[in-house]
Amino acid sequence: MLNTSSMDRSAHSRQLFLTVFLLGLIHAGCATASSPDGEKAQAPPSEPIPLESQLDPSTAALAQINQAPTDEVTPRPLEVDEAVPAQPQSDLPPVVPPQDSETPPAQSLDNPPTAQPQTDTPTTAQQEIDRPAPVFMDVNPSIRLTGRVWRAKPGIVFLKTPIGLMSLSSKTTLKTLPASQEVSFIVHEDYMVIDIVRRTDGTFVHRYLTGPFKRDNGDGTKLLLWTPNGGLRAFRMGAYEPVLAAPKNGESVTVEVDGTGSIIGVHDLQFDLQIGQVATPGSKAHLLLTGTISKMKSNFIFFKTPIGIVNVNTKIGIKNAKIGQTMTLHMHNDSVVADLAASSDSALIRRFITGPLDFATPDRTNVRLWTPEGEQNYPADLGKSALNGAREGTPITVELDGQGDVVEFHRMK
Repeated sequence: MLNTSSMDRSAHSRQLFLTVFLLGLIHAGCATASSPDGEKAQAPPSEPIPLESQLDPSTAALAQINQAPTDEVTPRPLEVDEAVPAQPQSDLPPVVPPQDSETPPAQSLDNPPTAQPQTDTPTTAQQEIDRPAPVFMDVNPSIRLTGRVWRAKPGIVFLKTPIGLMSLSSKTTLKTLPASQEVSFIVHEDYMVIDIVRRTDGTFVHRYLTGPFKRDNGDGTKLLLWTPNGGLRAFRMGAYEPVLAAPKNGESVTVEVDGTGSIIGVHDLQFDLQIGQVATPGSKAHLLLTGTISKMKSNFIFFKTPIGIVNVNTKIGIKNAKIGQTMTLHMHNDSVVADLAASSDSALIRRFITGPLDFATPDRTNVRLWTPEGEQNYPADLGKSALNGAREGTPITVELDGQGDVVEFHRMK
């Protein structure tokens, strides 16, 4: 019995061992057969890379950045370098600096350079007229006005300017000047410029220059005259040199010039200016004149200046002027300042400042007006009667004494 039991246990053990062995072989075979799949499980297949991303690494980097969670750890330096777009930094700078408006645009190397307009071509003359007016130093005398044709007949034209009527007359030019044309009138010390352009498109029609006869030192066949944008400039006399041989140095001459820097006419152009009103708000006007009051009639002052007699209406804010007094008149857009003195070398007697009413403080205790020295504030307590009920923008005049103290306020009628 003991031997039989031992034999049974031995057989059972062998059977168990064989079963375990067979199971081990089966498991090993399964493990061997599934090893490629196991490797794939460790690295799951990724999405196909688009062709665009393969061609442009920056696109792929941008896509990874956009898909990354917000709490992702900051990339290592190598990863940051890989994320930078693979293109020159100058192609897309982080900040585009403002370009200089005068810098010419870049030109293609395959095409010939674009011809730039010469300084003495008609196109340049047109641009010189159309570009914004340059900033002038206040010289005396100086005038800058623009006028439109009011009435015209051969040899004379009447213009409406922001400060009053003006006439141009000539025996040799101004045969026709239609209402569609506009006149720019500039005085700068001894020089005068008259530009005539079409109002519709600004096309240049005529330019007249007046000034003392002076030949160019470098070329005696050229005449030196002043222009608004170029200062003193030499113009070729050409066929008109014999005509211009008569004037002596310093004598005033008037010529017509073209855009090539040539004189195309010699004329006897005259002008007459009446200052009858203060320019309306928004108008552009400049005038600085010093002269002597030679005559007074009705409301007009006959003002003798270096550019001739100018008629000035006292309604622009001048009070109690007298014959023989020296007056300096300064107009700036819709503001006027008139200074009166007994003579050219004596102290100031009165100053009249005229402009739109502008209260400098909410309680209306001070009035702000333009002066040649800058905007100034004046106490309004002496002008209660004149300012009572006046709306801001109403033209008013502040009268000052020789020491600059307020004498009285006047409301313009």
